[in-house]
Amino acid sequence: MKLLNDATEYGLRAIVWLSNQPREPHKVQTIAEATGAAPGYLIKVLQALSKAGVVSAHRGTTGGYALSRDPESLTALEVVSAIDPIERIRSCPLRLAAHANGLCPLHQRIDDSMASIERDLAQTTIAELAFHQPPSDETCIALTTSAACASARGCSGDSGKDGPSSSGQGGSNVRA
Repeated sequence: MKLLNDATEYGLRAIVWLSNQPREPHKVQTIAEATGAAPGYLIKVLQALSKAGVVSAHRGTTGGYALSRDPESLTALEVVSAIDPIERIRSCPLRLAAHANGLCPLHQRIDDSMASIERDLAQTTIAELAFHQPPSDETCIALTTSAACASARGCSGDSGKDGPSSSGQGGSNVRA
């Protein structure tokens, strides 16, 4: 199951890319190439984002699209909602008489999950997406190796304290 459709994914990619660019218009073709989006499809997404005030459209030979909101205050939910809002469950799709006044337990849980996703998107700014740097591969390898070594030695992970494991296997070649 795919939570976000292609249009929404393209929109998020475009907004994150634009947030890392100078606040000047960028051609649809340039944005499409930079984000791996289909230009013909991306133009429709950018038009929806323009209508919502997330980007501004500029006509002419030097025209294009520019981010019109501060990435620090623009949320992922605002971008998603401008393109394809998350639909909440308002009535039980099973259409059983017993569920006429509310959602059945299954659909209530699904709707609660959708509410949680909306909250998470509302709490995530475009700046977080654009400027977040995941740990480098070296950091991940070091952390994984340290944890694997600690697990193999039965120690707390402090390097060298307990020595190698009795099996003689070190964890230096362990990768995630």
